[in-house]
Amino acid sequence: MQIVPPALDRLIQGFSTLPGIGKKTATRLAMHVLRRSPAEAGELSSALAALHGSIQLCSSCFAFSENDPCVICGDARRTAELVCVVEQAGDLMAIEKTGIFRGHYHILHGVLSPIDGIGPDEIKTRELIARSRNGVVKEVLIATSSTVPGEATASYLIDKLHDLDVKVTRLAYGIPMGMDIKYADSHTLSRAIEGRLAAF
Repeated sequence: MQIVPPALDRLIQGFSTLPGIGKKTATRLAMHVLRRSPAEAGELSSALAALHGSIQLCSSCFAFSENDPCVICGDARRTAELVCVVEQAGDLMAIEKTGIFRGHYHILHGVLSPIDGIGPDEIKTRELIARSRNGVVKEVLIATSSTVPGEATASYLIDKLHDLDVKVTRLAYGIPMGMDIKYADSHTLSRAIEGRLAAF
């Protein structure tokens, strides 16, 4: 006997395919949608249905956007001479929240992971190399994660950009604000010492 109605079960299954959403959370989300008015549920459904039709990749930075170029690439107040390379769109959003970075971006849409069959051709590395040859880009800031795949991707890009007429930089790594040094892991502490800055 099926206790959960088929329509509700399909929604639970749909939610459970999302990253970080288990069966319990998927059930809670589905029940929440069910308790909303048909109009509210319809708005959610319309938003989901329109998503792929409205969103495209910016032809310059490969950010998700409704326009090409995206709002960042089309902003004349930002400098195209500085390009920040990130793994995913979420990384761009995190950097933008700081309000500090005023350059452009390049989203790789992944990292190198040979074990998963992801090589340079599966992510936007060729496009970055071509963009770095355009004579406009002066600095490429590599902002990949400090994971094994992130570091491997950074090393690959540094090697490929080495002979081009661009400055290649990396994000600084260090001790988080408010953290006691004795609790830092040796890798973080090593990177903080290597990336130290002048005090005056």
